Amino acid sequence: MTQQLDRLAQLLPERDVTRPPHGIDAALWSAIVPEDNQMTPARVALGRRLYFDPRLSADGSVACATCHDVSRGFADGRPVSAGIHGQLGRRNAPTTMNALLLQALFLDGRAPTLEVQAKLPIVNPVEMGQPTPEAAAAAVAADPEYQRRFREAYGRQPNYDDICRAIASFERTLVFLDAPFDAFAAGAQEAISASARQGWALFNGKGRCVACHHLNLANPLGTDHRFHNIGVAARHRDFEPLAQTALRELGREDGGPGAVDQLALTTDLSELGRFMVTKDRGDIGAFKTSPLRNVGLTAPYMHDGSMETLWDVMDHYDKGGEENRYLDGAMEPLALTEPEIDALVAFMFTLTDTRFAAENEHAFAAQRATADRQRPFRDDARAMRRSTPAE
Repeated sequence: MTQQLDRLAQLLPERDVTRPPHGIDAALWSAIVPEDNQMTPARVALGRRLYFDPRLSADGSVACATCHDVSRGFADGRPVSAGIHGQLGRRNAPTTMNALLLQALFLDGRAPTLEVQAKLPIVNPVEMGQPTPEAAAAAVAADPEYQRRFREAYGRQPNYDDICRAIASFERTLVFLDAPFDAFAAGAQEAISASARQGWALFNGKGRCVACHHLNLANPLGTDHRFHNIGVAARHRDFEPLAQTALRELGREDGGPGAVDQLALTTDLSELGRFMVTKDRGDIGAFKTSPLRNVGLTAPYMHDGSMETLWDVMDHYDKGGEENRYLDGAMEPLALTEPEIDALVAFMFTLTDTRFAAENEHAFAAQRATADRQRPFRDDARAMRRSTPAE
């Protein structure tokens, strides 16, 4: 974890954490920070220490930073995340960058706040695996340094609620909203390439990306904060029997975030997405619209990590997703050309914070090389789709 901490210090030098970070309006900042967990240097420092501490896991092998790695765009670069004893979950790890601006956490929105979100992985059996919240607290409670830090931060001994409050406080410092696109939006046309400028026009026009990926001063993340079935899970699962099983399983449990968390990470019910939270059939197979900020750093993509590059993502949208009875009504073929997809991807790479410029350049080159190898297959598939008469 030492390398991650060193990189974090480069990215986020010391500043007054009680004040809004760059890019966050003061009024919004006031609304984001909970009354019972106001930002203080002691709480942020405690949360940083906990975020990188594998002792919070049952076998001492997994920390928050294992799946939300500073050097990997605060994600892990894997299709699905690995927890204790090498167990694999069912979901791709979202980045913790800019998570403070999300209206709901996890890909199915099962947690309403960062504080609630932090509670679930620690006691999930395939993630950090602690048997109870009390066991997690006990893992650090005997450490004199932690005892001192908890007293400074919260005025009491280590406990589970404050562990999660502190982690949330630290995560509210992970703001990365200073990208070349922002300079372009402020009037510096040459801040992004001609191809990226074309991609921005397509994003708002033919590509129809802006329908769900809202991107403006009031909503800088590039998400509508809603949930959509875009035809990813439909490739692998029959939703109807899964939905019936989910209703039975949730009926046996309390149906709250903890029950959903375990089923979503350990069973095929993961593919039901938002339905697991709402039990509304209109939410079957629907997942949160992922933010586009820093998206170039966080491959692979989609809730199951099934798409290796942003070219794959755009090809998925171009064909209108995988057909299923719950497919979002806005999903339909786009008839994009390969150069237009290139331009859209170039634009998306301009959304990476300038502090990650070197990583972004490397990621673009790696994804482009993969896309170029796959291009003949995509061309053939596109030609086949367009030569097949609509039913």
